[in-house]
Amino acid sequence: MMIQEQMSLEEKLHILSDAAKYDVACTSSGNERKGNGRGIGNCISAGICHSFSADGRCITLLKILFTNECVFDCRYCINRSSNDVPRASFTPEEVCRLTIEFYRRNYIEGLFLSSGVLHSPDYTMNLLCETVYRLRRQYSFQGYIHLKTIPGASPHLVEQAGYLADRMSVNLEFPTAEGLKRLAPHKSRRTILEPMRRIQLKSGENKQELLACPHTPRFVPAGQSTQMIIGASGESDYQIVSVAEALYKKFSLKRVFYSAFVQVNRDLALPSAGGEPPFLREHRLYQADWLLRFYGFTADELLSPERPNFNTSLDPKCDWALGHLEQFPVEVNRADYYTLLRVPGIGNKSARKIMGARRYGSLDFQDLKKMGVVLKRAVYFITCSGRMMFSFKMEEKTILEKLTESSGNGAVPSNKPYRQLSLFADMGLEHE
Repeated sequence: MMIQEQMSLEEKLHILSDAAKYDVACTSSGNERKGNGRGIGNCISAGICHSFSADGRCITLLKILFTNECVFDCRYCINRSSNDVPRASFTPEEVCRLTIEFYRRNYIEGLFLSSGVLHSPDYTMNLLCETVYRLRRQYSFQGYIHLKTIPGASPHLVEQAGYLADRMSVNLEFPTAEGLKRLAPHKSRRTILEPMRRIQLKSGENKQELLACPHTPRFVPAGQSTQMIIGASGESDYQIVSVAEALYKKFSLKRVFYSAFVQVNRDLALPSAGGEPPFLREHRLYQADWLLRFYGFTADELLSPERPNFNTSLDPKCDWALGHLEQFPVEVNRADYYTLLRVPGIGNKSARKIMGARRYGSLDFQDLKKMGVVLKRAVYFITCSGRMMFSFKMEEKTILEKLTESSGNGAVPSNKPYRQLSLFADMGLEHE
């Protein structure tokens, strides 16, 4: 372990922002709290989520670790205790100064604060609580704060943090307990799920309190999220989406994030080095997650033990539709809203437009195009007034060939470059 004394704030920022880049559970949506005019910032979503990467990751938050010193030795983590890397730690005051100065320069609208485990979970969680308390009370910062919960921290510290942060999260890390035990031996499902359950229960209690007294302090108003690492421990897509579905149902999570495994350590327990990170697989899991949350799909509909992984050449809805051709074509002038949502190329907005417009007359394919329907995908699965757009064989092989013959209709070319986002890549700070 390399510990540097008398490190400047800029040097710490370089180390601790870089150390935070593998944590993708960085979100700044879900809270509509306005500033009261006596502090700095607010939590209006439109003011926060103004810049995203191509795959949907928010880049408007100051995303840092409080410290990359860690007593845990997770095999996949660059900050594990056995790695000989430069170590740094902020003080609560330094995090506050950075947040305020970045905000005043219009670089950010909020803070994403995570941490390695310094000395113990409670010691670290106490420092995080002190940091966000100072930011809220001493600096009157009313912007967005996403705070990571330290696994194993005491319930009273989790509750204390929940009244100061807008969103909290604790990383599940791996879909199965076996993967967690093998690759993160100092963590357990219990120390991860207990704070998750505590946040859920306290949020429910707080909602009841707010009904009785609207001026009650709000507890984690933007909810909680988690993250799973993809491709390090051998789980199938079916296992991953099943776990995500269970988390949404049992813990009322707002988001499950997926992080493609990036080889940063040499370890026999990890996949062999040399392969590319599974960014396309990560992208397909995000698409499937969207189907679970907003389109009424279940994990068992999308995949099964017999067919455990997505065809990465297609988006999951197209993949599902090809496996259920008996349900197609759908007549857009008669189908109900939920049936329309299952058609590739038709989303929530276009389905609502179809439902509204067809009250005034029959729709044709040009009408659908104007409504935002992606006809390059939809035409193989719909009819307008009983007619298809063109003649073709309604069979899986034929439709699959047509869907994959260009990158603009649901398929992704194999040579497309994928990389994870670096927060400061466009700010000229990476190479200073």
